[in-house]
Amino acid sequence: MNDRIAIVEDVWGSVFEDLSARHTVLREPDAWSDPDRLDELVGSSSVVVIRNRTQMTAELMKQSSELKVIARAGVGLDNIDLAAADDLGIVVVAALGANAASVAEHTLGLALAVARRVVPLDRDVRAGQWNRLPGRELAGGTWGLLSAGATARATARLARGLGMEVVAFDPYVGHDDAELAEIGVRLAPLNEVVSAADVLSIHLPATPDTVGLVDESLLARMKPAAIVVNAGRGEVVDETALHAALSSGRILGAGLDVRATEPPSAPDLFQDLDNVVLTPHIAGITEQAQDRIMSLLCTDIDATLSGRPAHCHVGRTSTPREESR
Repeated sequence: MNDRIAIVEDVWGSVFEDLSARHTVLREPDAWSDPDRLDELVGSSSVVVIRNRTQMTAELMKQSSELKVIARAGVGLDNIDLAAADDLGIVVVAALGANAASVAEHTLGLALAVARRVVPLDRDVRAGQWNRLPGRELAGGTWGLLSAGATARATARLARGLGMEVVAFDPYVGHDDAELAEIGVRLAPLNEVVSAADVLSIHLPATPDTVGLVDESLLARMKPAAIVVNAGRGEVVDETALHAALSSGRILGAGLDVRATEPPSAPDLFQDLDNVVLTPHIAGITEQAQDRIMSLLCTDIDATLSGRPAHCHVGRTSTPREESR
């Protein structure tokens, strides 16, 4: 059967060319921003491939009698109503953990860039200045993690390689977790992680429990020389409170790959601060990670369209339930 696969964000890879030989693949990377076109594509496609901008609501899913698979090219799931997908018999697949190494490397890179003042010193040298200002070592310090999921664990391995102690807060992970013990991560209460951290990296999704978690009160409990890195979701951080902490010298600096609004409104709240490194939500976007993600997604798309269960399903549904539609 020649099912229709709609790619409604900037997603592609050679594996999709292989799928094109067996199915109709429509690639419209801007469709997510056009509600009418998005409705049309979702309503007439068996598979919808998205990143993080498309809001797969229950209303949008219910209008389609054709939709079998939602393929998320990434790991965050806050833009998909998983419960509604399960109720409708729609398989949601996501390559969880496939970009963990990429996110971890970027997280470490942001922390090092802040600690060593890489961005302002680069600008100075290009302007003909030679300001040999001291930075800070991370070795021997404490790396705090908000979350103990896949990207946090990959980050912990790198931090341990620098000779850092690693502590993590994650109320959903038990103290008997063998992998954390193998890495050398100690679970601790939130207040202990925050107050101990020389670097605090955020790997949390945006949920009712996490939105605004990093607020004025939390930042006030951090060390004055601490660095905050957000590689999770921008909504977890109160950006106004973070700006105040950074501009007052309450904490040393921050590396932000994700923002509460993406792209952020101009002028950017942080554009006047030299102790902040900003990147456009690209921590997980490396050639290797994207190849892994696309391969896993296309394998599962092929499987589900052939009636076989998806390996990377993230909801209860692993095969489409035609009778529930």
